Amino acid sequence: MKVQILSVAALASLASAFSDALSKRDSPLAVTLEVTDNTHVKALIVNNGSEDLKLFKTGTFLDDSHVEKVEVFKAGEKVAFDGIRLRVSTANLDESAFQILAAGESIEAFFDIAVAHDLGAGGEFNVVTEGAFAYADLDSTVIAGAVPFTSNTVATAVDGEKAARVRRDYQDLAKRTVVQSDCTGTRRSATTTAISNCASLARTAASAAVNNAAKMNEYFKSTSSSTVSTVQRVFNNIASQCGSTTSGNSRYYCSDILGACSNGVLAYTYPATSQMVNCPLFFSGLTALSRVCHDQDQATTILHEMTHLTQVKGTSDYGGYGYNFVRSLTAAQNLNHADTYTLFAQERLQEEVFRRDTVHIEMNFYLCGKTCGSKTWKNVAFKYPCRVVCMPYSPYNSNLLDGDLALPLKFRDETLQMSHGNGDTGTTNNE
Repeated sequence: MKVQILSVAALASLASAFSDALSKRDSPLAVTLEVTDNTHVKALIVNNGSEDLKLFKTGTFLDDSHVEKVEVFKAGEKVAFDGIRLRVSTANLDESAFQILAAGESIEAFFDIAVAHDLGAGGEFNVVTEGAFAYADLDSTVIAGAVPFTSNTVATAVDGEKAARVRRDYQDLAKRTVVQSDCTGTRRSATTTAISNCASLARTAASAAVNNAAKMNEYFKSTSSSTVSTVQRVFNNIASQCGSTTSGNSRYYCSDILGACSNGVLAYTYPATSQMVNCPLFFSGLTALSRVCHDQDQATTILHEMTHLTQVKGTSDYGGYGYNFVRSLTAAQNLNHADTYTLFAQERLQEEVFRRDTVHIEMNFYLCGKTCGSKTWKNVAFKYPCRVVCMPYSPYNSNLLDGDLALPLKFRDETLQMSHGNGDTGTTNNE
């Protein structure tokens, strides 16, 4: 996950809440950076507020894994980060995901910026971090909000040869750690199914990039030929990568080969070596393919991680996930944002489901206020549009009986006479 260090604090609904306020509101957190021993950095975090803070660690510089903890610049240009990028869920967190920082107290964190930044050129570099920490109430593990922070900018002279050695040694270790056959049993079948579903999603999304200008504007804020071409190419690249489990640039693992499966992490990618890992939560906390709009599932998690590969796009997360965060980004950011591609692809799935079931739905629904003539029918509340319809239980559409499902149902502007197969008929004026 890209943590600018916009930590996982920007997750989903929290992202847009603090994005406009980072520079406008006072924060109890003070962060001071210090460079020691060439590329080693010490971050000192002080709680200057009057209340204790319970900070979410995953994806921040309180995380032991090599996520993006700072931004590094040389001659005003940002040095690309190619460390570990996470896919995170904040549902069902436990206490190990948090660090309590008491009022007036401080925490120190240490990390080496050479692991995930190419500093081999040596010379003068600047290091800085800003963003936000997610936090929970002291007696809870439910994310309650986000607290912003900024740091000083520290200049340092880097020995390029030493920095390159650090980076090379870590990448060599990552490659040696690989267990080629670590995906077995149900984990193997879940992973291969998710990869196959990822390919289908990507192919559908690639077509939609060319044929659905409205959705391109909604998610990517542009229908220019260059934007359409880029989006189509990315999804075609994903379809290619997900098209086989025995060939391609990426390697998938079901064990935590780099030690990054901390609390809340579903999966992660290490673009430098094209390694992708499904964490235990991927298997225990996600369905194979959700039809709930903007939901997380195994297939879209695979697709999300695929976009991080340099062979696909090399996307960032910008510290945020979810539809609200996608809508808050600029067009240029959307084009390089993993979850923008993910949610666009999932939206295509929802419309494919609608098209597949259109006849079934139109033959078997009543608008609000009508009475269903059979006990086998059930009222279902849809968010788009906000009205109640009646649909039968059946294997064909049982997955559509979720009250949270947000399908963009469209109704014809006419009065229909409909029968649901048991002699009962009803008339409805479609709005």
